[in-house]
Amino acid sequence: MTRFVTFEGIEGCGKTTQIRLAAAWLAERGIPVLATAEPGGTPLGRKIREVLLKRGSFAIGAEAELLLFAAARAQHVRQAILPALRAGQWVLCDRFADATLAYQGFGRGLDAGFIRTLNDFSALSLSPDRTLLFDLPVEAGLARAEKRTAGVWAEAAEDRFEREDKAFHGRIRDGYLNLAAGEPERFRIIDGAADVETVHREVCLRLAELL
Repeated sequence: MTRFVTFEGIEGCGKTTQIRLAAAWLAERGIPVLATAEPGGTPLGRKIREVLLKRGSFAIGAEAELLLFAAARAQHVRQAILPALRAGQWVLCDRFADATLAYQGFGRGLDAGFIRTLNDFSALSLSPDRTLLFDLPVEAGLARAEKRTAGVWAEAAEDRFEREDKAFHGRIRDGYLNLAAGEPERFRIIDGAADVETVHREVCLRLAELL
């Protein structure tokens, strides 16, 4: 049985590390798995990722930002995610539609109803079987994110969102928790402030629920 599991959370929550560890854990158990990310996962998605996440000499409006994420997702679902699921693989995805609601909806203040419609359209109404939300205080997450990009050449750093103010990130965290409260059967909240191994054990327990 294939499963589609998304990993969500604010900047610096540790989900990227955890998705790598989770993919290895599944593979060790003989489960075919694709670990992917948004924006990204396809050649087009990686080009859009560069525009959206790296610092640039031009501004990106909230509406344009939303549509770029949707374009990346449309390609990602059709070219990578659905083919993997049809081939019998589990798919672990670093961010998906919930991120758009959290960042562009709660964070930027765009209409949530429109975002949901756009998400459904771009993703062919595909929804995760389980969403793992790595939650931690904004200050802790931003400190981790800053440490991650320290020493990286400025134009190469994927830190456009990290450079937003704390209020923006606070709205995103609140948005994620709001989404989780609205769909408790899909979401599992994990303490992202714990050490890597502790979080990994929790992730494995949540994945085991789906086996």
